[in-house]
Amino acid sequence: MLIAGFPAGAWGTNCYLVAPAAGEECVIIDPGHQAAQGVEETIAKHRLKPVAVVLTHGHIDHVASVVPVCGAHDVPAYIHPADRFMMSDPEKALGRSIGMPLMGELTVGEPDDVHELADGTRLELAGLELTVAHAPGHTKGSVTFRLPEQADVPSVFFSGDLLFAGSIGRTDLPGGDMAEMLESLARVCLPLDDSTVVLSGHGPQTSIGRERATNPYLREVAAGLPGGAPPAAPRRGM
Repeated sequence: MLIAGFPAGAWGTNCYLVAPAAGEECVIIDPGHQAAQGVEETIAKHRLKPVAVVLTHGHIDHVASVVPVCGAHDVPAYIHPADRFMMSDPEKALGRSIGMPLMGELTVGEPDDVHELADGTRLELAGLELTVAHAPGHTKGSVTFRLPEQADVPSVFFSGDLLFAGSIGRTDLPGGDMAEMLESLARVCLPLDDSTVVLSGHGPQTSIGRERATNPYLREVAAGLPGGAPPAAPRRGM
């Protein structure tokens, strides 16, 4: 298994390229702001052939490069229908202008081929099997992707802006909802094995076991305290 990731752009959003091995087909996850060059460099370094772009949600820091990346390789993009509008109208998704200088750098719109994701879908792409889980809270159409455990390789969980090392995604932008975030954490994250590797939309790699033990939000969800609000730990993401 090859997973090559790098933080891109003004928000340091993690973009991942995933393939069975070097020299094979790959899936690109979340090519965000200023990610196109890093994508091309990673493709060249590992001799990869992209077959699809998959998106954890529609915020501009995760989708800003989807049009040039899909266009350069003639591949489709996959996104949940509730977040699809954000590719063409990123400012509406933020509830404010993100600034004319930044907008001037972006190619806003949809790629030519867009597929919509649903909860429980199993995407078979590039010799990989990605299981989709709808996980609203950060946005209405947030999803996660999980690769199954293989031999001695643990399962890998691409959590987007649902779960970070020590924190969770923010819920104060349009479409965000703390109650939905807590439900998604309980339904999507808690059932995963402690050995599951977590690759988030921002920040370093972690594991479900580590987050179960140390993440203040996941600990409170796991405790199942009725009506209890999680502690006010810092939250991340756009």
